[in-house]
Amino acid sequence: MKQDIQNRADIFQLVTRFYDKVRANDVLGPFFNETITDWDTHLEHLTTFWESSLFMTRQLEHKYQGDPLAAHVKVDKRYNHRITEMHFGIWLNLWYETLEALFEGEITENAKRRARKMGTFIYLKIFEARQKN
Repeated sequence: MKQDIQNRADIFQLVTRFYDKVRANDVLGPFFNETITDWDTHLEHLTTFWESSLFMTRQLEHKYQGDPLAAHVKVDKRYNHRITEMHFGIWLNLWYETLEALFEGEITENAKRRARKMGTFIYLKIFEARQKN
């Protein structure tokens, strides 16, 4: 029986395994591998993002600071607006696959819901930003 996500170390494991899959993916890999130059820093940043998102009622040592919407809009522009809902679908499937391989429980299910909502919201913001250009 798998345990639920419990702490930052679990989230770091999840994020690291997930991005190993993303980087190896034929469709998503090029976007990520050509954009991110410091993977160690990026993985720590994403760990903080997910820790803040999943454990918002806890006192956390690390607080997420960043603007994921602006970052994704910038990447979409850099790649001539080629990011589609398909990319977010692949991303979400890899997230679910990684979660299910490692964990189970209430926080794990919350991580699925939050990723689904976040993916939809970010894609809508990317689409909205294209209309302004």
